[in-house]
Amino acid sequence: MRNIKLTIEYDGKRYLGWQRLGDSDNTIQGKIENILKQMTTEKIEIIGSGRTDAGTHARGQIANFKTESTMELAKMLEFMNRYLPRDIIIKKVEEVPERFHSRYNATGKKYSYYIWNDAIPSAFERQYTFQYAKKLDIDRMNKACSLLIGSHDFIGFSSLKKSKKSTVRTIEELSIQREGKKIHFTFVGDGFLHNMVRIIMGTLLEIGAGTMIVDSIEEVFESKIRQYAGETVPSQGLFLDEVYYR
Repeated sequence: MRNIKLTIEYDGKRYLGWQRLGDSDNTIQGKIENILKQMTTEKIEIIGSGRTDAGTHARGQIANFKTESTMELAKMLEFMNRYLPRDIIIKKVEEVPERFHSRYNATGKKYSYYIWNDAIPSAFERQYTFQYAKKLDIDRMNKACSLLIGSHDFIGFSSLKKSKKSTVRTIEELSIQREGKKIHFTFVGDGFLHNMVRIIMGTLLEIGAGTMIVDSIEEVFESKIRQYAGETVPSQGLFLDEVYYR
């Protein structure tokens, strides 16, 4: 049995997220599994490094699957990219040790979130940024970012009601770069809770606009109450850039 690792890029705007759904095949996982079934004549289940929500994009999602197929890796790559929808691309196909697991072996992830900071929307950027018209104070947002870096219990910055597992995560980098009217936020950490990046983004925007204070970050950490954080921003500005492995 071979274990095959995929590096995947996709435009998520017309899909219901990564995870296969019982009542719809309009998911990234569902589309790839259908092609793998045609390619191998086996029922294939792919394991993703994590779920991405409806509308979220990826430049470097990782997945793996087991197969008895003897097809060459280059032919697998060619087959998948020929028959997958054009908004799902397999960037790399590798054979990895049998014990490799794309989710359990991941040690960290890098995400980007993009804001279009102008009162007038962009016809070209609207599917890949969140338009936010209010003027933003980058210095104030950077101060808030410094409070988020490190190991904290991020349950107040997630949509989880409660969890039996630890909700402590470590953010190693949270940086902001303005590129004209576009603002690029970079998140690097050992893992992210459900909607954590999008809720942190909503909080940073409210701090930058002056409707929340920087100290609100500490209040959310101490209280662990979701309602004390900002709004959950839309998914179209979010990209999974990279998944890290040892």
